[in-house]
Amino acid sequence: YAGRYSELAALKTGADVNILSRNLFVGCQSIFLRDGGLQQTVLNAATPQPLDLQTVSRDGLIRRNPNLRSLLFEPIAVEEIGPYAHPWEARTFAETETSPTDRSAATYQNPVIEGNLADPMVIAHEGVYYLYATGDVPGNRGYRAYTSTNLVDWKRGPIVFRSEQPQAWAPDIWRDPNSGRFFLYYTVSQTVGVAEAEGPLGPFVVRRKFFDRAIDAHLFRDDDGRLYLYFVQLPGFRITVQPMAGPTEPLGEPKVILYPQSDWETRAGHVTEGPWIIKHQGRYYLLYSGSGADGPDYAVGYATADDPMGPFTRAPHNPIIQRSQGLFGPGHGCAVRDGDGRWWHVYHQKRTDRVEWDRFICIDPLWFDPEGNLFSRATRGAPQPAPTGIAGQ
Repeated sequence: YAGRYSELAALKTGADVNILSRNLFVGCQSIFLRDGGLQQTVLNAATPQPLDLQTVSRDGLIRRNPNLRSLLFEPIAVEEIGPYAHPWEARTFAETETSPTDRSAATYQNPVIEGNLADPMVIAHEGVYYLYATGDVPGNRGYRAYTSTNLVDWKRGPIVFRSEQPQAWAPDIWRDPNSGRFFLYYTVSQTVGVAEAEGPLGPFVVRRKFFDRAIDAHLFRDDDGRLYLYFVQLPGFRITVQPMAGPTEPLGEPKVILYPQSDWETRAGHVTEGPWIIKHQGRYYLLYSGSGADGPDYAVGYATADDPMGPFTRAPHNPIIQRSQGLFGPGHGCAVRDGDGRWWHVYHQKRTDRVEWDRFICIDPLWFDPEGNLFSRATRGAPQPAPTGIAGQ
């Protein structure tokens, strides 16, 4: 491609390039051409941040930009383009040359797991991603594991935890780097507790119960080794943090750090739930979901703090993912890095806009701008550039 499309090198210093006249398939958002025009803005593939809107426009011109580092594109025969260009193969344009990537690892398309699953969390261990979620166990009396090496292709695995009571929701699994043991923070019939196993496939055995009238536990280990258990208190959907002396031992008193206030959190019920912590450049980012989880307005926002105990301040551009045309109720997930260190949001979407519980698993990138603002996007049905590298390596 370097020789045939060497004119793309002019993007850094030379004239504008018309991608439509070259039949180039450009993008990283929805990545397709529709009605002979560019459907969405191109992203910089090196950073997954949007390029300047002046760089790309719907007329198909990619305008000169000295800051352009890379671009995803594919040459396509015009006669093969229908309403959507599909299937496609990603190519990377960096500086003045391009190189193909493996089709099997180049793209993904949501949903990545079609079954009725929700509230996913993912842990990477010894080159494998393990996903656990609400659903796929008879009577919702436990959790099942799924495995993958690329976050895209998942294999259904065994049931790793069984509960006597129903309503096993929103699992969270953490590996203790000191003992090598795995700890499952479960919700069963609105009780949060912890179970333990030797490996990520269990079986997990209950060690103790922590809180009644509580859901959605998530354990976070800070750089100094201190542990914090985040969960949601009911009634009121109050996100709460509990300092921990160890994986199974609370320390001191819990503290409420967030509760429903914003318009988007109270659109269909007053809900803030599904807490997940990312630490980035010394700051703590609390991802959470708001509005009713059974409705199409379920969405994801975040709040930041200088301390894992808070106080947390909501981001002004919340929610960072929400419903859009043909996409409903994105929410309640986790953040995990691919093999090259890029952040990915693993979450669920609703299948329809009806008020019901039919959901499936999706992945999409998370990224930070230079000011530390966190962004994501929710996609469905259109090919996207896939995670790269091997899990945990």
